[in-house]
Amino acid sequence: MSSRKLLWLIIVLCLLADEARSGDGIKKINVVIICLDDMGYSDLSVSGSISYSTPNIDSMAREGIFFSHYLAPQAVSSASRAGLMTGCYPNRIGFSGALDHASKTGISSDEETIAEMLKKEGYATAAFGKWHLGCQPEFMPLRHGFDEFFGIPYSHDMWPHHPVTKNYYPPLPLIENDSVITTEPDISQFTQQFTGKTLDFIRRNRGNPFFVYLAHPLPHVPLAASDTFRGKSEQGLYGDVMMEIDWSVGEIISTLEKLDLDRNTLVIFTSDNGPWLNYGNHAGSSGGFREGKGTTFEGGQRVPCIMWWKGKIPEGTVCNRLVSGLDILPTLAEVTGAALPERGIDGVSILPLMRGDKNANPRQSFYYYYRKNNLEAVTDGTWKLVFPHRGRTYEGFLPGNDGQPGGADENRWIEGGLYDLRRDPGERYNVIDLYPDVVARLEKMAEEARDDLGDDLQNAPGRNRREPGRVK
Repeated sequence: MSSRKLLWLIIVLCLLADEARSGDGIKKINVVIICLDDMGYSDLSVSGSISYSTPNIDSMAREGIFFSHYLAPQAVSSASRAGLMTGCYPNRIGFSGALDHASKTGISSDEETIAEMLKKEGYATAAFGKWHLGCQPEFMPLRHGFDEFFGIPYSHDMWPHHPVTKNYYPPLPLIENDSVITTEPDISQFTQQFTGKTLDFIRRNRGNPFFVYLAHPLPHVPLAASDTFRGKSEQGLYGDVMMEIDWSVGEIISTLEKLDLDRNTLVIFTSDNGPWLNYGNHAGSSGGFREGKGTTFEGGQRVPCIMWWKGKIPEGTVCNRLVSGLDILPTLAEVTGAALPERGIDGVSILPLMRGDKNANPRQSFYYYYRKNNLEAVTDGTWKLVFPHRGRTYEGFLPGNDGQPGGADENRWIEGGLYDLRRDPGERYNVIDLYPDVVARLEKMAEEARDDLGDDLQNAPGRNRREPGRVK
């Protein structure tokens, strides 16, 4: 065989290998999920932040899609992350509220996470940052589909220096894989450390399909920024933190581009819930939506979601359709060719929306649960019916300052009502008496939810509820 023919044969074989590896650009797509903690709807300059900018995240939105009506699975950390990781309403799998160091429950081995789903397809998987799905060994990331973990098991305010419950929590552990490597780590280095781990993982796996879950512990309190970013923002420490997170996003996008992975990698950027408003200048902004973290008004669950996938998502797309963190797992199943979990899930694929299909409307409803298993509201994306319930409110209280919390009522009776989210996204005007037909339709939707998932206020067991994992 001549050298020229041999050269052409090598080129053809390389092309075929590349085709077999990446198929049509979907089957072996790499996935990066960046999930922030307590970021509010208007904490990005693309969505209205003031006195600091987030140019790298804004660039993601210009080159990808911004979901303006994205709802976190629940309004608090552990439950929201459980919904994202499994595609299930958190209450379906036994999650409510936030777990701490004393919790004996966590994510069940019966549930299939995104990482477990993708490992079946040959993906390398890693989680860096905050886990918060149970801190007992059987609930940690390496038991749920991740090859690598470097981070903290729960929120970093769960440490002896908590401003309200001092010395209740033990020293905060920093964990690598299954081992505690130190306690009381320097939280000002978190963003740099977890970003560095992510970049290293991407570089090491550039020749293989990979999934990395970067769960930044910030901008949850206590706030901290590295020396490079501290004092950089005109807004103060919160702005410094957000600018450093923006740097992190820029480093990840830049690395993907330099490694020629940008057209074969889907990057998803979002938050676990809305801002913890009673921390005042150390909290984010809900952007005019009502309330914040821990409430099922829009400020608690409507957060930014940006997806970036060069050559696949039409640039500069803004999607106003109803979507949720529940939808990430089934969407990834479709884009990677992975099989959905055998146990039923609640998410739907939003790939048609990502591709710019203006007629697609895959999610027709969303159920807002919070404490225990109480159904607090339902929406069809246009109308939202809030049911009377007891819950958190920040209304009528002054926020705190410089890391100290202000006031909030954790058990106020919320009257509820009907809200037209098209004209009143801030949920200020109860129009329940004006639209009895809408109320009847949403009440029927609620009855279906109660029948399926239950509602402790009505003593309904819920046909399909599943228990969380428990320490054996």
